Amino acid sequence: MIDKLEFFLALAKEQHFGRAAEECGVTQPTLSAGIKQLEDQLGVMLVLRGSRFQGLTPEGSRVLEWARRIVGDSRTMREEMRAARHGLAGHVRIAAIPTALAMTPRLTTPFHEKHPAVTFSIISRTSIEVLTLLDNFEIDIGITYLDNEPLGRVASVPLYSERYQLITAAGTPYSERKSVTWAEVSTLPLCLLTPDMQNRRIINRHLEEAGVAAHTTLESNSMIVLFSHIRTGKWASIMPLNLTETFGFAEPIRAIPIVEPDASHLVGMVAAHREPHTPMVSALLHEARQLAASLVALR
Repeated sequence: MIDKLEFFLALAKEQHFGRAAEECGVTQPTLSAGIKQLEDQLGVMLVLRGSRFQGLTPEGSRVLEWARRIVGDSRTMREEMRAARHGLAGHVRIAAIPTALAMTPRLTTPFHEKHPAVTFSIISRTSIEVLTLLDNFEIDIGITYLDNEPLGRVASVPLYSERYQLITAAGTPYSERKSVTWAEVSTLPLCLLTPDMQNRRIINRHLEEAGVAAHTTLESNSMIVLFSHIRTGKWASIMPLNLTETFGFAEPIRAIPIVEPDASHLVGMVAAHREPHTPMVSALLHEARQLAASLVALR
């Protein structure tokens, strides 16, 4: 039944029989037959069918929850047996919010030194996408905000708190100040992350609390794009303190703390809520706890 549940998970994710079959490495008739056999075994219709995929039935939505649990446990068992024989090896898939990407080497580098047979892929995603990817088994861990919007059922390890700074070129308004208020920042031409990013929603909220709105003249989902525009001296931005410390700024860029309020939001690692975790995820959570402890010690 596991292979049929894998088919069903792929179909629920892709919402297209052809793409689901391609992901599973089978033909479309094979995938369709497998899901029909699953329906026969369970005695319920799981998928609304027409000329194309039309969604899941109420029973299908419930079976989807069980499928995620059963398939996740099956994968955990296989990985645990493989790790018992050969040690940790394989590929780790990480999705991180853009403002956390710069700190990922502090996690991956010591982990790779301990487990050299492990490789990584790291992608930038919104906080909502991180949680969706976890649900669909498309990533192993995520790095996202922990305290601002609902996370659902996940295992989490707090890593650090984001604090916000005005990033601007020398010679521009406020560039020589020791601090600046959210209200003052709102008067500048800003380049910010796109509205689908939680960081942007956080910034918008703090500006609203100060009774102002952002004067946003450029948006991007890329931190590199934002940095490039700041350097022109024509734009300023609002970025977390940890990000500016990671990249470092030579002249003529200034990083100025934003106060009234001096806001902070917790960022950490998240993994699917499952016990036991795979050996790989367990080791990553342990590495995250060690990283968090070292960051606390540096404060």
